[in-house]
Amino acid sequence: MTELRFLMCAPDHYDVDYIINPWMEGNIHKSSQDRAVEQWQNLYQIIKDRVIVDLVPPAKGWPDMVFTANAGLVLGDKAVVSRFYHPERQGEEPYFKAWFEENGFTAYELPQDLPFEGAGDALFDREGRWLWAGYGFRSELASHGYLAEWLDIEVLSLHLVDDRFYHLDTCFCPLQGGYLLYYPAAFDGYSNRVIEGRVPASKRIAIAEADAVNFACNAVNIGDTVVMNKASAELRSRLTKAGFELVETPLTEFLKAGGASKCLTLRVTEPIMPDRHASLTLESRVLEMRGHLLDAGVVSRALDLIVEGGGSFQVLNFDLGEQRNSESSARIKLTAPSHSVMEELVSQLIEIGAIAPTEEDQKDAVLEGVTKTGVAPDDFYVSTIYPTEVRINGQWIRVENQRMDGAIAITGLNGSGPIQAQCKVLRDLVDGESVVVGVDGIRTNRKITGRDTSKSANSQEFAFMANGVSSERRVELVVEQIAWELRQIRDRGGKTVVVAGPVVIHTGGAEHLSGLIRDGYIHSLLGGNAIAVHDIEQATMGTSLGVDMKQGVAVRGGHRHHLKTINTIRRHGNIAKAVEAGAIDQGVMYECVKNDVPFVLAGSIRDDGPLPDTVTDMVIAQEQYAEQVQGADMILMLSSMLHSIGVGNMTPAGVKLVCVDINPAVVTKLADRGSLESVGVVTDVGLFLSLLVQQLEKLTAPYQLVHA
Repeated sequence: MTELRFLMCAPDHYDVDYIINPWMEGNIHKSSQDRAVEQWQNLYQIIKDRVIVDLVPPAKGWPDMVFTANAGLVLGDKAVVSRFYHPERQGEEPYFKAWFEENGFTAYELPQDLPFEGAGDALFDREGRWLWAGYGFRSELASHGYLAEWLDIEVLSLHLVDDRFYHLDTCFCPLQGGYLLYYPAAFDGYSNRVIEGRVPASKRIAIAEADAVNFACNAVNIGDTVVMNKASAELRSRLTKAGFELVETPLTEFLKAGGASKCLTLRVTEPIMPDRHASLTLESRVLEMRGHLLDAGVVSRALDLIVEGGGSFQVLNFDLGEQRNSESSARIKLTAPSHSVMEELVSQLIEIGAIAPTEEDQKDAVLEGVTKTGVAPDDFYVSTIYPTEVRINGQWIRVENQRMDGAIAITGLNGSGPIQAQCKVLRDLVDGESVVVGVDGIRTNRKITGRDTSKSANSQEFAFMANGVSSERRVELVVEQIAWELRQIRDRGGKTVVVAGPVVIHTGGAEHLSGLIRDGYIHSLLGGNAIAVHDIEQATMGTSLGVDMKQGVAVRGGHRHHLKTINTIRRHGNIAKAVEAGAIDQGVMYECVKNDVPFVLAGSIRDDGPLPDTVTDMVIAQEQYAEQVQGADMILMLSSMLHSIGVGNMTPAGVKLVCVDINPAVVTKLADRGSLESVGVVTDVGLFLSLLVQQLEKLTAPYQLVHA
């Protein structure tokens, strides 16, 4: 049996000279050289008593050479030399490479621009069955392919998401006997599932944050001995119960630089399983983006999506447009740790306009048949609000009825008619239909433009405020823009839909909304049972929720008014019949009836009554909402979060959305749907409607000459 050997480096030049991780912040030149030497010597003696320890000479000017775990990764007679991410450590590379070569290892070097920081980010299963490899902060995912090939071993990629634990060995420590000491919160969901799939629950020792920040996972395992900086009483007990002897040795001076016992050592004899060979689940593909990529922020958004989603990227080329109106293009190589992660990343990138770079690279959409009515195949593509095309038999076909959160159904494949594609909600899928699955053969036609295209004073194109949420101080400006557009929509015969909640009535907005309907600005009203009830209550009794709308005080017995209102409408049969009978002579619902403006009232579990007009079947209500949304140019969403979210999901891109609510969280949720045509307004909805009506009156009033 090969004797165990470790590599260490004396802290002759150790100090915290710079900041390249969160632990270094506030610790510049605050490390004690004497204590650092003492603590290192103690660790050295503990290790030396159990294994052979080799020393690499420290080099002046490179204080972090003491952390030899980052020298590289060793298996058998092969050593993969580190490529450091930060320039502050890149000068260490030739010293470590020289040591490996002088000691009989074949040194492998990664491409210059591909970071990989050795055994700090790559840890062997203690039985030699596979290699755990971390990425996200210091090492790139793409490096894992080289490790699998050069070392002929299965590589399991783990995505680090907490910058305090920037190296895998700061939060992950494989132990003898298949045990694992780790901090789950340092990894994303996919990585935790990978870990749980390989290590049974009985052998996973998940630690709390208190132990994690003391670098309990940054431990050295030699046989049944575990050497670490510090452990809680609970962790000591769990390790002892698992059959391990815990040796604690203070390494506080090195914690100031973000390292402990594992960082200070490199194991250079690792077990080799002769029957285990290279295996890797990495996937890569090339995507292209075109448009005004820089000023629209699309490239940075795409790269952020890749990193946050657990992938890595390489920008193969970027052609910047030479003129202000010139388009730019970018080709990006995307790498993901698994097929499922790749599919999710590509799906998100398609939403912002990514496509295969050439016709040769483009594939037809993958289709699977529906085998049960109302149930899509697994891995079906989930549609977005953006105009979408699918590639069938080499031809791009526009998807009809575009909406969010649907499936794309294909008809006409049997030659019975033209091939067609349309978005369908899951319940409408029919047995025998074909549905698009995966992400191949899909592209969105998302217009990527600059941020200032609407600033021309001569432009007649309306522009909302770049998908933002406007605070109170900007309400009047936004109202002016909205009023201008409403006027344009009305005058050209367009369509404006209002989604309204009962708060419109409570805040005194009923008269203003009624005026908008009467003057032809509103062409459809969507809401729930409550807005109609309280509108009619106010119109007939002068109260809303029992509060006198003129005096703002509760009326004795007023809590019964809405029930009396419901009863009156039920007696007449519906709202229209009540208007015809003269029981209602004002208000929002009155104006809808008198001006032939269609309305849909969707019911809920909390509805009193409900009104005869309220659609209590939610599926039918959704269908009727969708019918009213078709052809809309603008949708005003007025203090009705749930109904507005429902409408937003069935509204394609290109429809201008105005989301108004006093609660910023509601406005943000409604406005943040990726559409450049949406804006959120944080204000009282009654005030908003009042200002809107005032501005429209200014637009429609005759021009008045002002004489001196």
